[in-house]
Amino acid sequence: MTTTEIFDKLWKDYSILNPSVEKIHKLFTEEGNTIINDHIALRTFDDPRISIDVLAKVFIENGYILAGSYNFPAKKLFAKHFEIQGDAKAPRVFISQLILNEFSPFLQTTIRNSIERISIETLNSSELIFNGQALGTPDFEIYEKLRNESEYAAWVYAFSFRANHFTVSINHLNSVKGNEKVNELLKSHGFSLNNSGGEIKGSEAEFLKQSSTLADRIPHSFIQGSFQIPSCYYEFAERFKDEKGNYFSGFIAESADKIFESTDFRK
Repeated sequence: MTTTEIFDKLWKDYSILNPSVEKIHKLFTEEGNTIINDHIALRTFDDPRISIDVLAKVFIENGYILAGSYNFPAKKLFAKHFEIQGDAKAPRVFISQLILNEFSPFLQTTIRNSIERISIETLNSSELIFNGQALGTPDFEIYEKLRNESEYAAWVYAFSFRANHFTVSINHLNSVKGNEKVNELLKSHGFSLNNSGGEIKGSEAEFLKQSSTLADRIPHSFIQGSFQIPSCYYEFAERFKDEKGNYFSGFIAESADKIFESTDFRK
């Protein structure tokens, strides 16, 4: 599978779970913009069967290398990002994992029982990120209980390992310049933004500004039936040149910490 095929396959699934994305795409393209994907993000747990390194295999097989690692102590997460060096238009891949042993026995047992339901063939392949509902049909009562401990854990329990967001590279837009203008355009067309820590996370001094929509609420299948829950969101990233004159290619942990909250369940 080529890099293009990987991202096309992930996009097809992601855009179904995030109906707003096609409307936002149309909003930009009708103004003459070519949309370049800055990065995608995947979520998992630190169980060795489904860890970051397992999800990263399909990308590493296609020339991606480890380019950074990040800690999120408040959310009990660890993350790595991967990229193809020398290819400015190749999307970065940001993969995070929840540190299970820092949570309750209930959460640990629930997640490990869910992992047990994944077939050996799937676990041993590079197909985990394309497997849709790999963790099986979720139980809504368990989903709600997980949310009380970790919104992140509940999201992965419900949606498994698919991409939770793609990201528009603001640097490559023609008609809209800067994160502030992008946000104004989105809000003027009725899209809700994640304002945790401010609508714009980061700064030019940190060489990266980010903003994101709130995840679309969609009907999702549970054992008890269909319930409306937050699914996926769209992010917007503006990168700046560092002290060496190169565009910053990494991520800011403090900003990413707030971006995670784009999928939080809001009343």
